[in-house]
Amino acid sequence: MKPVWSALGLISLFVMPLHAAENGVGTHATDNAQILQLVERFKGAIRAKDGETMHSLFLPGGSWLQGLDKTSLATVRTREPNARQFIPGNYEQFAKFVGSSPKPIEETFDNVRIQTDGVVGTVYFDYRFLADGKVTNHGVETWQLVNTDDGWKISAMLFSVVLDDKH
Repeated sequence: MKPVWSALGLISLFVMPLHAAENGVGTHATDNAQILQLVERFKGAIRAKDGETMHSLFLPGGSWLQGLDKTSLATVRTREPNARQFIPGNYEQFAKFVGSSPKPIEETFDNVRIQTDGVVGTVYFDYRFLADGKVTNHGVETWQLVNTDDGWKISAMLFSVVLDDKH
């Protein structure tokens, strides 16, 4: 009997992952592709200075927080002594900025990582923000996502800010 159980145990190691994949556990290729499309729409809205599209990518009532690194905070405090390291904001302000920027703007993403179970998800990446072709700041950014009836939406955004243009 013992060799049968060992064989069954070995078989289950190979069959269970296949069964899990059939049931959607651990595999969300469609969701990952849709989230990647959201990322591309975000970048495209910035390049096109399309505040309306930018606004549509967010879930109303979500959260937004940026954090300055220590060196950037010290630089900002030379001009604004009461500047805080962590600054709440909102996607509505950002959408308005995107739609009204007088200069060409762009955000580049590297090392994009997506995690999802099909209901909620996260995107984490390194970013660089450019204005008029010049990098103004960079850091890491993470989005909390929800899969709504209207597709994937950003429900929360958190990002670090390292100033490159310190003047």
